[in-house]
Amino acid sequence: MAFKELKQRQSVMWGNGPYQNITETVPDVHALVIERLDPKPGTTWLDLACGTGAVAERAARAGASVTGVDLAPAMIETARQRAQEQALEIDYRVGDCERLDLDAAAYGRLSSTFGIMFAPDHAATARELARVVAPGGRIALANWTPEGGVGQMFKMMRPFLPPPPPGAGNPFDWGRQEVVRKLLADAFELDIEERVSTFNVPTGEDYWQLFSSSYGPTKTAADALDEDRRDRFHQAWVEYFDSNYWLNGGVSHPRQYLLVMGTRR
Repeated sequence: MAFKELKQRQSVMWGNGPYQNITETVPDVHALVIERLDPKPGTTWLDLACGTGAVAERAARAGASVTGVDLAPAMIETARQRAQEQALEIDYRVGDCERLDLDAAAYGRLSSTFGIMFAPDHAATARELARVVAPGGRIALANWTPEGGVGQMFKMMRPFLPPPPPGAGNPFDWGRQEVVRKLLADAFELDIEERVSTFNVPTGEDYWQLFSSSYGPTKTAADALDEDRRDRFHQAWVEYFDSNYWLNGGVSHPRQYLLVMGTRR
């Protein structure tokens, strides 16, 4: 499958369901990105693969001049509605992080929380980050690690997902320090740390109900299965979380991620 066709499918997949329900499971990460990038009135800020706007909204409330870009039209539609409801001025656009229709060196801050890592061409994405961030500008990227909780969740899901297309980068490579340095170190002075965001939910069944209804990859995979295979996916999910992450009467899922901070050279 060519990357163009893959990205067309991704643009639908990520908008398949109310993603806002998922973004609300990582408010700690959004708050940390905002704290580290420290928006000020007039700061030019790009939130890339912005989803429904969680980080963009926080930056705009702090006075930054914010642009939000996402591949999924449904995400951008929701983000625009949310901004209107909150009386926030945010320039939301449908766009591809591998090929941005944005001026060079236009932004003093760039954020992406669990977003750009899912674009198939990692090198193209890295080049665009370097192109649109001004000298001295700063980036903050949050990327799930391959051996952490979300990486392991995707391994559990793998038998129920379509195979990745040839040539597409593994999204969890953005959670490997050596890969991130290879992609970005020529353009950015980097500071990378591993952190954890823990999601607590009553049971594996509650986790399934949330993700099978609202998380694009899970919902799309489940919707594409026949009844028997969907039931097996459901059962595998519930058993996986109840067996591996049960703690103090509920499911406690630690999700390790890299926080990648960079300053444009």
